[in-house]
Amino acid sequence: MIIISKIPYTYYLKKSNMILFICFILLILVLIPGIGTIRNGSRSWFGIGGLGVQPSEFMKLALIIFTSKYIYNNPKDMRSVAKGALPVLIVTMIAFGLIMLQPDFGTGTILVMTIIAMLFISGVNFSFFIKIGLLGMVAVVLLVLAAPYRVNRIISFLNPWSDPLGTGFQAIQSLYAIGPGGLFGLGFGGSIQKHFYLPEPQTDFIFSIISEELGIFGIISVAFLFLIIILRCTKISVKAPDMFAKFLTFGIIFQLSFQTLLNLAVVVGLIPVTGYALLLYS
Repeated sequence: MIIISKIPYTYYLKKSNMILFICFILLILVLIPGIGTIRNGSRSWFGIGGLGVQPSEFMKLALIIFTSKYIYNNPKDMRSVAKGALPVLIVTMIAFGLIMLQPDFGTGTILVMTIIAMLFISGVNFSFFIKIGLLGMVAVVLLVLAAPYRVNRIISFLNPWSDPLGTGFQAIQSLYAIGPGGLFGLGFGGSIQKHFYLPEPQTDFIFSIISEELGIFGIISVAFLFLIIILRCTKISVKAPDMFAKFLTFGIIFQLSFQTLLNLAVVVGLIPVTGYALLLYS
């Protein structure tokens, strides 16, 4: 964070195309057997020793930088769908397609929604978002139907106890972790569910363990810390010296907020289980 803070944001403006190009190359390379490694059924990672690097995470930032630059360079064209939104959406959907080949529906969703939010505040005609919303709903239905495991996730979301040892297992174990937390939890390190009961307690479901160990006090504390970051970044965006900085900051904080809300919604059973990490905690 210290190193990144020393880099002027104008550097990203100058190098946005190169950053995007490198991220596209990485997304292609990770799909090649022997280069990309498979984890939890997705070829999304470069294995480097005992560590894993996920190129789609870099793409999430690269597209924010690219879109911010595009809006900065073409402010008058943004009201036109053909000149404003369409070129950005074409680049975004190519990136989404490469990510879906891994497949990683969660990351792809976050990426697309972030860019749409940036286009929305850039002044693109509102009717465009109604059309893209309807098209998006059809696309999501088709993507879900195309993969049986996604259909099973929808079924288990509606009734996790219909398959408590299969597709509903993770959602049920998450609720078992949250339930006993009470006001102050079982104590730091005192979680029972993280010991071979709840899958992925250190990543996608770390909030369940926070709830179990630190209770309502821990939940409110985590939410409050995220709220501070969101409010500070919103203030930075409003006071930004130029449009590139304004949209760059907005894109980053929207992505952080959206991914955080999706993670919490999965953990408490409001949406079907899919892979959303809790940023800064997982």
